[in-house]
Amino acid sequence: MAMNYSPPSVQPTVVEREPADSTIISIQGYNIGGSSNPNKPARQLSIAPNGSLQWSADGNRLDVSWFYDVDPLPDGDLLIVGTHPGQTRVLRVDQETRRVKWSETLPLHDTHDVTLTEDGNLLVANMRNTENSTSNDRLFVYNRTTDEIEWEWLFRDHYPNTTDNGNSASDWSHVNDVDIVSPGLYMISPRNFDQVIVVNRSTNDVVMQLGSDDNHSVLNEQHNPAYLQGPNGTPTILVADSENDRVVEYACDRGDPDHPLDGDMKPNCDWNLTWEVGVDQLSWPRDADRLPNGNTLVVDTLKHRVLEITPKGNVVWEYSAPWLPYDAERPVHGHEPSSPTMQELNSSGSYALTNGSDVESKIADPQLTDRLEATVMELPGGEIPAAALDRYSKVAPWIQPIWLGPDAFFLLSCGILISLGWGGYELVLARRRIIGALRSRLVDQSDSSSQQ
Repeated sequence: MAMNYSPPSVQPTVVEREPADSTIISIQGYNIGGSSNPNKPARQLSIAPNGSLQWSADGNRLDVSWFYDVDPLPDGDLLIVGTHPGQTRVLRVDQETRRVKWSETLPLHDTHDVTLTEDGNLLVANMRNTENSTSNDRLFVYNRTTDEIEWEWLFRDHYPNTTDNGNSASDWSHVNDVDIVSPGLYMISPRNFDQVIVVNRSTNDVVMQLGSDDNHSVLNEQHNPAYLQGPNGTPTILVADSENDRVVEYACDRGDPDHPLDGDMKPNCDWNLTWEVGVDQLSWPRDADRLPNGNTLVVDTLKHRVLEITPKGNVVWEYSAPWLPYDAERPVHGHEPSSPTMQELNSSGSYALTNGSDVESKIADPQLTDRLEATVMELPGGEIPAAALDRYSKVAPWIQPIWLGPDAFFLLSCGILISLGWGGYELVLARRRIIGALRSRLVDQSDSSSQQ
């Protein structure tokens, strides 16, 4: 399996319909402890409509170990977010020349999204922020002129301490996205809370909530939601439902066309699932953007690809983008295109992907792991090993050698675990004999020393 394995490479795989302009892809990259892995690099890619590579910007050149969110700005520049151990890097980059116009380095351990406000400041989603073993995960606005925080919103002030694994966890909320829905209204994605919320900056209230902690039937550790406004002002949210391996769209059955988040819009809003696509065909999607033509641009992270999908699930454009793509944007449409919804397109429903590449996961063969998971789920207590198999698929890429195929690496890992377990069991069985032999040897050495 290792001999026939070909690692994924940067290339087009489906170009049935060319998009209007370039696609920018932000690739997180694989490395351990911030040391760049040249075989699995963090990079920014610009892809022409026909699928040819226009340019590639490596993270090393920008002092970035991991890339995350990228936002097209009105003048054509890109706002890029990346991290380096102990630092968050925010860069404004000229899309054509790749020249850095300005950058900010914030003393934040991990940040996946920063949004540029209308007055040029930074709206930051600050995760993995703890003090005295208590989470300080928060949103804040950083004033680039005064070098001060001018507004702050802490999760611990609005959620019970017992939410998810408790606020003493080193990664409590894992807030991975923040967008400005309208002036003073910020939509955020606390991934570990399995929900998308909208916060009113003036009152600090949560004025909208989709999903709830551990209700995985709605959302399961989602990424990068987009706010859409449907017919008659219906609040609608498009989101990559990552751990459920699908992209979904939910619509609220109440709303005011002029003020969709005012009035009686409260966290207990009734949400209806109006669209889902790619169930069990996607593998940990982490971004979904609605394009003006009604198609959806999706980042299928663990299959190392970016897809443009029609409302009925047909793949019209696909690009192979290893390793670990995080975000994809079409700058010609601006930041977070906001329409149309599937209700407006009369395309509500659940759809499978068609016409896309038969790309197998580069982490582990889905057929192999699916068969194993289905088998162990039939056994008493099978949920635990099934969850372990799922977790393996998320962890394996960080240590899998690029030259070793996913199946071979999976079987090698199983062999090592079996060998360690077997060896440990044999040691336990033989412990008395081993201890006795060691004691006898020590006594012999002591007697020999006495005779000398």
